[in-house]
Amino acid sequence: MIEIDGTLPPELVPLSWLVGLWEGTAVVHYGVGDETLSLEVGHRVSFSHDGLPYLNYSSTTWLLEPSGASGDAGDALDERGALADGGARRTPFASELGYWRLARDIRADEPGPGLLPPTAPPVAVTADDVERLRLPNGAFGVEAQIVHPDGIGELYLGQVAGPRIDLATDAVVRTAHAKDYTAATRLLGLVEGRLLWAWDIAALGQGLASHASGTLERLE
Repeated sequence: MIEIDGTLPPELVPLSWLVGLWEGTAVVHYGVGDETLSLEVGHRVSFSHDGLPYLNYSSTTWLLEPSGASGDAGDALDERGALADGGARRTPFASELGYWRLARDIRADEPGPGLLPPTAPPVAVTADDVERLRLPNGAFGVEAQIVHPDGIGELYLGQVAGPRIDLATDAVVRTAHAKDYTAATRLLGLVEGRLLWAWDIAALGQGLASHASGTLERLE
């Protein structure tokens, strides 16, 4: 059962099952030429909102490894800056930040672009207004913007249908110094209270293929 936060803007109700702090593990498995890259990482994801019609998104991962490499398990940090977590070291690995929202035109009563103020009086969005955003198949369109600290930015378009989201990149931008990365798809679903996800990528000269998947538990 999905509980709806009464403080959510109506436009976020279809995405409400994402809201919260989630933690678990993920398995990475991706073939590059004759080599297969495999590892397991710890994973924490946050979906939050500040009263505006989008979700704030952050994802952090850390390598899973024994704590005996250096210091005591109770140490807050080792010399590499790795956070201790019981019997394992949280060696920071990869992270990403972004925004998720229903797909719709930005209204004149909303700020932007940049720091430009609205050009119309505020409009109260109702549940009926959100219902009119449904696609013919009953789902809602979704847009997700995700940026990575290694010079890659992604724009995903997709759909949310109940507790499931399917996304595919509409655009990928890279700095001149970023690694090769050209496309991706993501799948998220709520199954028996757990957040399951899968991520396929096209990178390092390879076509779109399975890259990583994981299971997250909601943290109270």
